[in-house]
Amino acid sequence: MEYTINIKGRLMDLSTPQVMGILNVTPDSFYSGSRKQTEMEIAQRANQIIEEGGSIIDVGAFSTRPGADEVSEEEEGRRLKFALDIVRREQPDAAVSVDTYRPTLARKCIEEWGADIINDVSEGGITGITFVPLEQRQEEYPEMFRVVGELKVPYILLSVQPTLEAMMKGFAKEVQQLRDLGAKDIILDPGFGFGKNLIQNYQIYNEMEKLNVMELPVLVGISRKTMIYKLLGGDATTSLNGTSVLDTIALMKGASILRVHDVKEAAEAVKIVEAMKEGRT
Repeated sequence: MEYTINIKGRLMDLSTPQVMGILNVTPDSFYSGSRKQTEMEIAQRANQIIEEGGSIIDVGAFSTRPGADEVSEEEEGRRLKFALDIVRREQPDAAVSVDTYRPTLARKCIEEWGADIINDVSEGGITGITFVPLEQRQEEYPEMFRVVGELKVPYILLSVQPTLEAMMKGFAKEVQQLRDLGAKDIILDPGFGFGKNLIQNYQIYNEMEKLNVMELPVLVGISRKTMIYKLLGGDATTSLNGTSVLDTIALMKGASILRVHDVKEAAEAVKIVEAMKEGRT
């Protein structure tokens, strides 16, 4: 897709798919290899992401795995500030996204702590980490949309809907809400693993190219998720091959960003698919 996003005055071209590397400053993310908590670990991971071909560093401070403990806003903020300070020191020119569903923290991350992109797993507040229904979280909806509209930063809108039809209807409404509030760059995330069972995940994957009709970039984050090892066996540690297969399929269906734990392998998938598309070796 011919599309650029504005990273605080710098344009990132998404006509060639980009790789977003995951940096989790949590003690309990589902894939242990992504957990980085000390200053040295965070610095090493930030540098590794860029060295292996990533262009976006995605910093998260709470786990979205099923059954994860809720993290207080104060603790999440402490973790994010600590990590973002290190990431900015190590990689001052990298694009940095912050993985949070809390609008107050998202604002602080952008305005004070050096982040560039908001990556929201709650579909604007429909659910939080513990998937509490919207009616119990009125205070969070649509405050995130207002924050995005005010800050004019790229925003990753993740869907928790279980079918492609429901997803596209939701996206259409939410994108219009965001536009009405002044949002500029919106990235769609089908939300694999969020609000979907195994069959629904693969049904949506099969038809994912239909999202291109919305003329917005699509981010795919399936790295080492349960939809891989529930189908193939094993666990997150044995799911790299399945991840690479699904990343490659996503690229062929038009994905603009891959959110991954294994940056080198994803960057290689991008290179191979781009060469195939251009007919060169």
